[in-house]
Amino acid sequence: MAKAKTRYVCQSCGSVYTRWAGRCDACGEWNSISEEIVEAEAPIGGKASTQKSNRGRALEFVSLQGESAQAPRLVTGITEFDRVTGGGLVDGSAILIGGDPGIGKSTLLLQVTAAVARKVPCAYVSGEEAIDQVRMRAARLGVADSPVQLASATNLRNIIATMESENKPRVVVVDSIQTMFIDALESAPGTVGQVRACAQELIRVAKKQGVTVLIVGHVTKEGNIAGPRILEHMVDTVLYFEGERGHQFRILRGVKNRFGATDEIGVFDMTEQGLMEVPNPSELFLADRQDGVAGAAVFAGMEGTRPVLVEIQALVAPSPLATPRRAVIGWDSNRLAMVLAVLEARAGFTLSGNDVYLNVAGGLRINEPAADLAIAAALVSSLTQTPVPSDMVIFGEIGLSGEVRSVSQMDARLKEAEKLGFAQAMMPRRRSKTKLKKSGIRLIEMPDLLGLDTLFGENAAKGTGQRLQSLAGE
Repeated sequence: MAKAKTRYVCQSCGSVYTRWAGRCDACGEWNSISEEIVEAEAPIGGKASTQKSNRGRALEFVSLQGESAQAPRLVTGITEFDRVTGGGLVDGSAILIGGDPGIGKSTLLLQVTAAVARKVPCAYVSGEEAIDQVRMRAARLGVADSPVQLASATNLRNIIATMESENKPRVVVVDSIQTMFIDALESAPGTVGQVRACAQELIRVAKKQGVTVLIVGHVTKEGNIAGPRILEHMVDTVLYFEGERGHQFRILRGVKNRFGATDEIGVFDMTEQGLMEVPNPSELFLADRQDGVAGAAVFAGMEGTRPVLVEIQALVAPSPLATPRRAVIGWDSNRLAMVLAVLEARAGFTLSGNDVYLNVAGGLRINEPAADLAIAAALVSSLTQTPVPSDMVIFGEIGLSGEVRSVSQMDARLKEAEKLGFAQAMMPRRRSKTKLKKSGIRLIEMPDLLGLDTLFGENAAKGTGQRLQSLAGE
């Protein structure tokens, strides 16, 4: 029998040590190293093994052209969820869903399971809530009549036995991976060793039995999924459920997907009856927009393959502090600092002595550099108290020399803007080989930030002229 041995594992990063230490040398966390007891593996081949038996077998290679059919999809019927997963659930795949506490992960998965259970057998295993609590949520969502197989369990052996049984479900939801444990390990549920071992076993059985596994993962205070980073590498798809507590909108974002495009988003509206799909998020994000207000600009962005129009709000005010404030919601604060520096150094707008507040309306977080020009327009609009035309959309990337650089998928952005009634677009100058499809939108091409005077008139031109004179030493 193999002899048990003791090792010490950091619960923050998963580093393994031979003895206990107060601080992890890999990640720098204090008091994160705990003792774990594991079974020592027997040597391959045992004592009687010969040199020939210890050698591995040569791999059998195949060509790239095979006769295997494309992986079938199980369409859930929830369009926004199917969009993010790439068209539906794939048999034998493992999907990891993370998000802040109370954001609606369990609600979303219960609605997905209830919809799929009308087509194939589905099981919902909760390790955090009792059966009666899940039933109460199902009654509130109006899905109590769905034939979902419900259970409350934390022992992974029982879940694995269910997935390998004759009447196995085709879709299994595990809520959550941090509550599951394998009794072969002495560590507590939620530790790095337990999370890694439970996830590995779930994925192994899912691939072998052709069962789709949806795994809920808690997140840390930094917003990353708790547990070892390798957890995200092991699964096929990683989804993040995002949203602000003060907004009713929820964003399901695909971070990794082996069966579809990444950076796809699904938009939901949190109501008393659960999560409702938003088929046209641009119209929803712009529903409360006010015309004629300085400091607001409409950005035509791309989330995966979907064009999304969202309002950028900026407020520039004189600062009474020696170090002005910079507050950002929904965008990268480092990117804002770069845009402010370029506007002051290259376009002549004095912003260093002002407080700057920036907000992406609706709770959406923007990650693409194409929002630079819309951010700059909103900042200059607030500084000069000149509203941006209400029928204009703006997009483009800003370089450090003040040039406006081209972005991808301009046709899709303009088509979405035209569909919502916008009449003009401020955008980068097209390359010589780039041809846009015919559109009814008037295009204003900007080679650099000095072209902002076409948008804000005399106020912007005056500021630009003063800055150019100072740069020339006049």
